[in-house]
Amino acid sequence: MANSYHQMYIQTVFAVKYRDAIIKESWKDELLQVIGNLINETGCKTLLVNGVEDHIHCFIGLIPSVAVSDMMQSAKARSSKWINESGLIRHRFEWQPGFGSFSYSRSHVDRVFRYIQNQENHHQKQTFREEYIEMLIKYGVAYDERYIFQDLE
Repeated sequence: MANSYHQMYIQTVFAVKYRDAIIKESWKDELLQVIGNLINETGCKTLLVNGVEDHIHCFIGLIPSVAVSDMMQSAKARSSKWINESGLIRHRFEWQPGFGSFSYSRSHVDRVFRYIQNQENHHQKQTFREEYIEMLIKYGVAYDERYIFQDLE
């Protein structure tokens, strides 16, 4: 639409099903690139994708015509398909249902970028579960702990 202007920065966070630590260093960079490219295919701009063995953070310049849920559904489905078709793990790969999504102003872009960039160091001190719950509390997101993570039964 002509004369439409926007500036929206979103961080999304999603985990491997059951929070299994199965993303290996040997193929993690390629996975991050795949996810970034899938986000870019929606017309949004990937600022950074990073994570550790059990979860991924995406920092995105969102466009108004794209719903975050649609973008994440596509990126998660197509990246899990890529993992499975590449034969990177012995069993079927799946992401945990759902995701976290947090918005930021332009003044926070550098801080959020550095935070996502330093995930490996950050998670030497804090688990993903602790990080995720802390983010929900910090941003005032109401949640039911029964539905945050799906545990292996």
